[in-house]
Amino acid sequence: SERYATQAEILRYANHVADRFELRRDIQFDTRVTSASFDEAAGRWRILTADGAEMAATFCIMATGCLSSPNRPHIEGVERFEGRAYHTGDWPHEGVDFTLLRVGVIGTGSSGIQAIPLIARQARQLFVFQRTPNYAVPAQNAPLDREAQREVKANYAALRARARQGRTGLLYPINPLPASAVSSVEQEREYQARWERGGLGFIGSFVDLLVDRQANDTAAEFIRGKIRAAVRDPAVADALSPRSVVGCKRLCVDIGYYETFNRANVTLIDLRKAPIEGVTERGVRVGGEEHQVDALVFATGFDAMTGALLRIDIRGAGGRTLREKWAAGPRTYLGVAIAGFPNLFTITGPGSPSVLSNMLPSIEQHVEWIADAIGHLRARGLGRIEATRAAEEEWVAHVNAVANATLFPSCNSWYIGANVPGKPRVFMPYIGVPPYVQKCAEVAANGYEGFALGA
Repeated sequence: SERYATQAEILRYANHVADRFELRRDIQFDTRVTSASFDEAAGRWRILTADGAEMAATFCIMATGCLSSPNRPHIEGVERFEGRAYHTGDWPHEGVDFTLLRVGVIGTGSSGIQAIPLIARQARQLFVFQRTPNYAVPAQNAPLDREAQREVKANYAALRARARQGRTGLLYPINPLPASAVSSVEQEREYQARWERGGLGFIGSFVDLLVDRQANDTAAEFIRGKIRAAVRDPAVADALSPRSVVGCKRLCVDIGYYETFNRANVTLIDLRKAPIEGVTERGVRVGGEEHQVDALVFATGFDAMTGALLRIDIRGAGGRTLREKWAAGPRTYLGVAIAGFPNLFTITGPGSPSVLSNMLPSIEQHVEWIADAIGHLRARGLGRIEATRAAEEEWVAHVNAVANATLFPSCNSWYIGANVPGKPRVFMPYIGVPPYVQKCAEVAANGYEGFALGA
């Protein structure tokens, strides 16, 4: 009903789909998988759940999600806090009312940028604890009238086909001109037009923004100018202004985020000046000062792409664990298979476009590819498929080469695991949807090249 539908509306739609296609009969809810191990003799996966149940299957498909394992911060004294504590990735279904409460939000990534304006409207006092400022572009959200909805629905097939040709699978135009090819006046005009349109399309203002630092600097300075214009206190505006590359971290989309810091009940705590010393029973201590709060919100994101997989004890051929295999960082073939782990598939795993793409079509592409692979095996009386180590090594090298040709690895983002202490620093997603989809299609067309097939 609007450009950026709310969580409640998306949830209603998901339930509608589940009901319409009778999906619930094939889903077992409230069940935590604790381990999955490959039985070499039987050629099957043995899967255990927290309630002691065991099941076996020829194929095991891990559709565990790239952003489904909340990253809970290890802050001294956090367990002593006597108020209410929440994580944005594990929000109560019934919602939270912060009316008249003193609230602290730790984290200013995408989750924090979405939550802070809403919490500020309710809270008596809001303290925002910011370690690293992030770029945010306006959502320019608005209701979609019935005619606009009808037009989109009438052209679904064409719109989806166009989106698949974009480098992220998202339907926004990328200016074919490099920023260096136009004047500063023309740069400003293009950025302003994208700003007024809103959304992630801002990063498509010029074709070279993610490969040329000088070009990127022009976009960065434009956004910093918008922050200075929106925030009345120059010192606060400066603290909110990132100095990193636009887009090397996930570009955030906001509704009134920067303007929120003009409110009398909102205080920005710049952790670059003094880090958090600890959490007390009544608040958060920074620079020797205790900021007393009734509730804490941890907007600290997720253990992205690998977190949910590594929380399951996954053991492949010979009993080797996935955690051992990925000790120096995740390694996959196409982001769907792992050498040494026969008949195990990962949906949007590391080494696939995943979080740098339109996730639903990327999930769909993986589901269809995996279903076709299993069909290929069954049609030939085969029951085993495993990525070869050579193909895996070659793919990992290619993923890194593509990433290193861009500005993505230039900052500490969750794309490289920098938000989780001790996590190996490896750029995880593959950049570029069309070449990736083409590669997957070629692998299948060549009899699943790079895979060992067996009985």
